[in-house]
Amino acid sequence: MQGTLYRTFRPLLFRLDPELAHSLSLNLLRLTGLLPPLRWAVRRALSADRGTPVEAFGLTFPNAVGLAAGYDKDAIAWRGLACLGFGHLELGSVTPGPQPGNPRPRIFRLADERSLINSLGFPSRGADFVLRKLRSARPPGLIVGLNLGKQKETPLSHAGDDYELLMKKLAPAADYLTVNISSPNTQDLRQLQRVEWLGPLLRRLVERRDALRGELGRPLPLLVKLSPELSDDELSSALRAIEESGVDGVVATNTTTSRDGIASPLAEQPGGLSGAALSASSTEMVRRIAERTGGRLPIVASGGVMSPADAKEKLEAGARLVQLYTGLIYEGPGLVKRIVRELV
Repeated sequence: MQGTLYRTFRPLLFRLDPELAHSLSLNLLRLTGLLPPLRWAVRRALSADRGTPVEAFGLTFPNAVGLAAGYDKDAIAWRGLACLGFGHLELGSVTPGPQPGNPRPRIFRLADERSLINSLGFPSRGADFVLRKLRSARPPGLIVGLNLGKQKETPLSHAGDDYELLMKKLAPAADYLTVNISSPNTQDLRQLQRVEWLGPLLRRLVERRDALRGELGRPLPLLVKLSPELSDDELSSALRAIEESGVDGVVATNTTTSRDGIASPLAEQPGGLSGAALSASSTEMVRRIAERTGGRLPIVASGGVMSPADAKEKLEAGARLVQLYTGLIYEGPGLVKRIVRELV
């Protein structure tokens, strides 16, 4: 029912500039989160009655379905998003200080491919702003992760300073942290996936994670988000560095710079491709990681989850959890409930 209703209004929403439409949606969810009667009504209409709990990296998730990073970068709508029935929300990417991101326009809909291209470049109001937004109490059981991004002007040689600062500042507000080294929209960021950068960076951040665990007196899983373009050799090297460092899990994958099979003239736009066009390559990356690690490393599948069938495919490939972003834009908020119910 909710899907039919959303598809009725989607053409009107798609007449708007994509970034404006997203901002309006976020603000509607923000208002929902602020008003208890609206929270109750949305939760009653859109949240699944029950889900199957999932254990991953020392945490218990109410269900396997989460929100991918990028949807709510500044944590302005997390209370409203929680009403949709997500088991976890990954907010961000958060940068140490405010930055505007890349020039507009920077989001493009590829409607025929049910996909998006974005070249946002980590627009963020900064860590202090996000901390203020996360001060209020959470719904019982909801897991909140924070995705960390380096400042645009920070050179790679000092990227660890940014990530460590973010970990120290944001850890009290997070159940887990994800290090984003794979966005295609920040110059040279993906070089941090190369073993000569990745090993030293992760060892440093794991040391900080361990210190923060002691200070907080609770687990603080640290994840790494990887690109779908890694070759077999690059992936093997990255996974070796990840496992040797003691990182708790991986998110697979970020958006892709590939345009294989895209007929839209918008394919020429710079940025990362997400949605249905990413689904197969993201699932294949999940499968490759699972095979190489033998299930030792929990995987969060992100990329092209547009239906319950997509979610099941990624879980069968070896993922422990799945995340949505572009699927919400094309299928509407009822997608969360549909997937959670199918996975029971």
